[in-house]
Amino acid sequence: MKIITSTARLATVTLLATALLSFSCGNSNAKKTTDSTATVKAEPATAPSFSKFISEKQFNELFPERDKFYTYAAFIKAVDELAQIKVQVTRRAVSVYQFIRTDKSTGKSSTVRQDGDWNEPWAKQKPDSSYTVDYGAFCTAGDATTNKRELSAFFAQIAHETRHGQNESYTDGLMLLHEENTSLQYISDSDEYPPVKGQKYYGRGPMQISYNGNYGYASDCIFGDKKVLLNNPGLVETDPVVSFKTAIYFWMTPETHKPSAHDVMIGKWQPSATDRAKGRTPGFGMTILIVNGELECNKGEDNYSMKDRIGFYQFFLKKLGVTDPNCACSCGKMEPYKY
Repeated sequence: MKIITSTARLATVTLLATALLSFSCGNSNAKKTTDSTATVKAEPATAPSFSKFISEKQFNELFPERDKFYTYAAFIKAVDELAQIKVQVTRRAVSVYQFIRTDKSTGKSSTVRQDGDWNEPWAKQKPDSSYTVDYGAFCTAGDATTNKRELSAFFAQIAHETRHGQNESYTDGLMLLHEENTSLQYISDSDEYPPVKGQKYYGRGPMQISYNGNYGYASDCIFGDKKVLLNNPGLVETDPVVSFKTAIYFWMTPETHKPSAHDVMIGKWQPSATDRAKGRTPGFGMTILIVNGELECNKGEDNYSMKDRIGFYQFFLKKLGVTDPNCACSCGKMEPYKY
């Protein structure tokens, strides 16, 4: 399942030397879908606002040419609100899913997706795989250096996806709200996330989310209701909080065959023997493989888009006051995942 369609496009500003001194953060081809209501209550949880880790001044200096749509307030609200959500994903027989979504602020848990074949004998005989995506771990799961590296990597990817300016200035991120060609519909077969007539699912937002399946999956996780973004994908380019939430969702959520970029950057993901044989190693390069590996990876070291993402990463690392000396930044020899 391809999540991202890259839309890179072809001014320099000096940032304060004290940037972020206070930053110290502690798809699917399944069958029919059924929704249900709350089933579990847990203790409410709270978390500090992400504004404690990056100020408005710092954000504005990192994205000096950004479109006015992408505000600091929207970014912080998106991080803070999504931090209250965690989703337990359980898979049977490769493509039969159940999602249990918990709102940590209320302790309420709901089954927001359970595919029609979930209780079929043939599905139940297959081993389950289960993991929980806690969106509150965004740039807060490691030590201060790890968190700054993760934020640098996230900013690098969204900056490249939305850039529209001068090559190698690295000041032109968050300028585009959607991909240039909006005539493409990006419709794919999906029993659980069918396209809505008249809607287009072209790339939108900081991560240029595309295809109906991905809009529906994101909507289940973000809202607990697949219909919100399936019925109105335009929210991603008209509501800045929703727009940032889709980018964080993508960053934090593994796919069937891929780890999440978050797990890569915090060191949680480690390559299997198959991964190692295909050149996949932990580091920033692996996040490029996750975002747009089919078009940019395993093509040598001279791919423009790959190099631009690396340039943004190195730029943001410097601005956030950290380094990544052992970074495996390139995906030039990494084989993309097959679907």
